[in-house]
Amino acid sequence: MQVEFYKYQGTGNDFVMIDNRLETFPKQDRMLVAHLCNRRFGIGGDGLILLENDITSDFKMVYYNSDGSQSTMCGNGGRCLVAFSKKLNIIGNSTTFNAVDGLHHATVSENGIVSLQMIDVLHIKKELDYTFLDTGSPHHVQVVDDLENYNVKEQGAAIRYSELYGKQGSNINFVKKIDATTFSLRTYERGVEEETLACGTGATAVAIAMNATGATDATSIDLNVEGGTLVVTFDKKDNQYTNVYLKGPAEFVFKGTVEI
Repeated sequence: MQVEFYKYQGTGNDFVMIDNRLETFPKQDRMLVAHLCNRRFGIGGDGLILLENDITSDFKMVYYNSDGSQSTMCGNGGRCLVAFSKKLNIIGNSTTFNAVDGLHHATVSENGIVSLQMIDVLHIKKELDYTFLDTGSPHHVQVVDDLENYNVKEQGAAIRYSELYGKQGSNINFVKKIDATTFSLRTYERGVEEETLACGTGATAVAIAMNATGATDATSIDLNVEGGTLVVTFDKKDNQYTNVYLKGPAEFVFKGTVEI
């Protein structure tokens, strides 16, 4: 069977997109998903996303890590899926869609910037040397001095598989402050088990963690990721974060067909 796919990327976070509204894709085949995400033997991507029908919103997002496992929310993947749905003429410049962590509202600007509403963050664990919070996916946030030369894969894997997070694991973010409203970060993503060029839920977690720990008072924060720049905005009241938005580009790369 031939399957049509689209390739999208958001600040270097790249995804295989498939329109599965007719439910023809064998979505339980984890080995197939992993094969399609393989950069040497498949299409290549940090993840695979199915666009499906939903009775309560414009569409449903089903997200898989590159290892074939179905996963928690992916912020950049969500933004790319919004751009994909616009390309398919499913939506105009705004949408509400369903994901594993609930409904998300999003808009697309004239210059292609996708602004995606993330979940509220009501609980933050602040420790001496790290912060932990869930922005649709679990994230460990840790400030380091020499971010440019930091061994993200080795150190990220060590924390991800440590007793701190057990079998479930966590995404691991390493952060450096640039100025009062700007931070740079590098992320080790579980499920990919590598450093990725960007992570949307990670950028969201870093922005909120830096505000929560007093590293910034800003409620609009620029995040330098390896693949570009993202912006996170939010409202803060009584140490609770609402109206959280992740903003950045989501770009079509190419389309094709693959035999499965």
